[in-house]
Amino acid sequence: PNGFREYDARWIFEKEIDIEGVTNLGKGLGTQIINHTKKDNPRIVVGHDYRSYSEKIKKALTKGLISTGCKVEDIGLSLSPMVYFAQFNLSSDGIAMVTASHNENGWTGVKMGIKKGLTHAPEEMSELKKITLNNKFKSGKGDFKKIDNFKKIYAEDLIKNNKIDKKIKAVVACGNGTAGVFAPEILRGIGCEVIELDCELDWSFPKYNPNPEDLEMLHAISKAVKDNKADIGFGFDGDGDRCGVIDETGKEIFSDKIGLLIARNLAPKHKNSKFIVDVKSTGLYSKDKVLIDNHSETIYWRCYEIFR
Repeated sequence: PNGFREYDARWIFEKEIDIEGVTNLGKGLGTQIINHTKKDNPRIVVGHDYRSYSEKIKKALTKGLISTGCKVEDIGLSLSPMVYFAQFNLSSDGIAMVTASHNENGWTGVKMGIKKGLTHAPEEMSELKKITLNNKFKSGKGDFKKIDNFKKIYAEDLIKNNKIDKKIKAVVACGNGTAGVFAPEILRGIGCEVIELDCELDWSFPKYNPNPEDLEMLHAISKAVKDNKADIGFGFDGDGDRCGVIDETGKEIFSDKIGLLIARNLAPKHKNSKFIVDVKSTGLYSKDKVLIDNHSETIYWRCYEIFR
């Protein structure tokens, strides 16, 4: 029961959840999606990260989804943002990404969503937990379809919309996690010279856990940036939805500053915008001249931690 958290579900595989439990989770999620969409056969996109057991977890989850009547569309090895993108690109009714994110090996979990652009929040997770633990499952006849080469569709969409004119040398560190088969290719595609650091897939994570908040990973990126006289360093977590940034001197650029750079870029294009930022962020946003000149409003809001 403790694996159902506010924004996703996560367990130590076989100690806290087994294959049958994962299938029941699929049944619970399928039932929930049917209830919300009012469709007997909603379409669900699924993907998985690169861990030794993730594909097995996805198959068990898929089995549960199909048993409720869901039509499952499998895009294969994925980043979490790729699964979110697929919901729009494929016009699906829901998503399920099998990933333990930045957690160590042994952990597994699922990130889920129904409404486009939104992942499960506390209300949806509480509802899913109740359905699953009480075995209140729908029964139906679903099916399964493999979506081939979706990685190419995702990469090409990012590349065509983000070409850069200035030649930038970037260290790209992936901790041997899933982002290793995505990030270098995409950054080269937009025009970067890429220095790869631990981008080979290896689910044992031989050097360090892929987590850009981990000092060991940040120090490795910093060294590579200085050794290669790079302009910037990027570090990605296990499912590619978390990024750490190192500047050309080898120092970390904290996330509030990265967020402000993004806000500055957006503000002139979307005047009178509202930007929601973490309460842990500094006062940079509320005092920034670019945001003020474009009549942007900054709303500071709490961010639930989703670490184990």
